[in-house]
Amino acid sequence: MMTSTYEELKNIFIDSVDKSAYVELESAVYNYSVLESSLDKPLKMVLLYGKPGTGKSMLLNKLYHNLKENREIHYFDAPILSEKEFLKSIYEAMSGQAIPEKMRVNFDALLKYCQKLRDKRELVFLLDECQLYSEPLMEKIRLLSDTRVVKFVITLHKTENEDVIAKEHFKTRIWEIIEMSNANEYDLELYIQKKMIKKGFIDVSNNIKKRDIKYIHAQTKGNFRETNKYLYTVFDIYEYYERNEPEKIADKKFSKKILEMAAIRLGYIDE
Repeated sequence: MMTSTYEELKNIFIDSVDKSAYVELESAVYNYSVLESSLDKPLKMVLLYGKPGTGKSMLLNKLYHNLKENREIHYFDAPILSEKEFLKSIYEAMSGQAIPEKMRVNFDALLKYCQKLRDKRELVFLLDECQLYSEPLMEKIRLLSDTRVVKFVITLHKTENEDVIAKEHFKTRIWEIIEMSNANEYDLELYIQKKMIKKGFIDVSNNIKKRDIKYIHAQTKGNFRETNKYLYTVFDIYEYYERNEPEKIADKKFSKKILEMAAIRLGYIDE
């Protein structure tokens, strides 16, 4: 295993939703195709649903960058929790006009504005982290979707408290529900390999054996965010040994000891 590139290896696994960090797995390709085709159907809302770290934000980001040149699509990558600011952002995106700081958008007027655009325009809004929105704001999102001018793709964490989304009046407006899940061992291996190979670390990728993937999967449960955090920590430890005790990492095999040290550091296992 090369000992001059651990910082670069570590940085590959900095958790990011940037489009360059997207890794095409079979499950991700399928979910993306369902998501993209849903936008061409007469639906009001699409829900991406899953635990944190299953790739929901990454999928939204990819969709936005792939479609932004060809259709009216807007991406709110961080929740706008203020109702005033949210409605202002929606109106500004629709009208192309900036609203003065102290002015508010009247919601009834916004609904009427949407209704005037029916059969003339269709705008798609991608809303991430919708579990953070208040119930009154989610209700306004529902009413906007009823105009059939504004279509929402929303992400929601899979938690015990999903009352807003679970209400019948909301469910009837979601045409497509795409549930995201953690990776199995096979997909996790591909995910790690592709991230490394994309940056030119083919030899390092080849040194990670099935037993290592099995161990990594056992610690992270196949969650992409946890896998990124775990491998960042693994290569951070390698970097320490490279600088201080290089003789301990002379073996090219992927170190089970370092995998265990990283698991201890992150609290996955006890010392």
